[in-house]
Amino acid sequence: MAEITAAAVKELRERTGAGMMDCKKALSENNGDMEAAVDWLRAKGLAAAAKKAGRTAAEGLIGVAVEGNRGAAVEINSETDFVAKNEQFQDFVRNVAKLAQSTGSDVEALGASQYPGGSTVAETLTNNIATIGENQSLRRAAVLEVGEGAVVSYVHNAVTPGLGKIGVLVALESGASAETLQTLGKQIAMHIAAANPLALNGDALDPALVERERGIAMEKAKDSGKPQNIVEKMVEGGLAKFRKDNALLSQLFVMDNKTPVAEVLAAASKEAGVGIELTSFVRFQLGEGIEKKESDFAAEVAAAAGTSKPVPSGVEGPEPVA
Repeated sequence: MAEITAAAVKELRERTGAGMMDCKKALSENNGDMEAAVDWLRAKGLAAAAKKAGRTAAEGLIGVAVEGNRGAAVEINSETDFVAKNEQFQDFVRNVAKLAQSTGSDVEALGASQYPGGSTVAETLTNNIATIGENQSLRRAAVLEVGEGAVVSYVHNAVTPGLGKIGVLVALESGASAETLQTLGKQIAMHIAAANPLALNGDALDPALVERERGIAMEKAKDSGKPQNIVEKMVEGGLAKFRKDNALLSQLFVMDNKTPVAEVLAAASKEAGVGIELTSFVRFQLGEGIEKKESDFAAEVAAAAGTSKPVPSGVEGPEPVA
């Protein structure tokens, strides 16, 4: 059996909001597997909210740029939030977002592209690390393009135009006026920033994610004690709700919380007198999916001074949870 540490229990509690003893039991039941323990708590109805499992855990900035019918979003990470306020860092993110419009979503190709001033993006990043004094990395990029219509961008709580912690791009294929598409696109982008859809429609959801939800729904249904035929209906009902809640076109529009996004598009098309199709979207949230390493400031200062961190008398290191 895997050793269950206090740190693991603490992490699971922070991710799920469940009680300490429930977290300890979840890890014990799943041989220390963190993701399996999260699913176990959710199946038992003990996790406060599934979305807590995707907490952001890195600093830096998301940058978005749109020109013509093409738009790009990039994420560049740093160690602390202080760097996000640095003008040199902000200029770098802004320029890289513009460059991504032509290089595409391949991070390696973007790093090798020519940066304003003569060096490459990767070389400039290395220089920034040296001059700013903090590690930074170009994590990801995405590009959207339409043949006719508009790519609309939105940054939630922007620290400066085009830069912030959540960036969204929306691609609208249409012959409608630029004003109509910009207004509609901005509203849909704001919805995406708030609702965090996982795919455009239910069929586009990650099959592995759907199967994971099926397993959780099955465990919940089995615990109900209902007959097998009822259990199967409960599982399918749960999956249908999952698809509806996490697919953009079936989500309820945040502007009124009652109209599906698909119907909002249909109404806008009717009013414009021409079809408007939402073909794709991108939502980047700073640090999502990155596990942030906790730092011990006292230990860092001691290391910098060439000494070891003093340990109070009688205090020993952390013990595994029994």
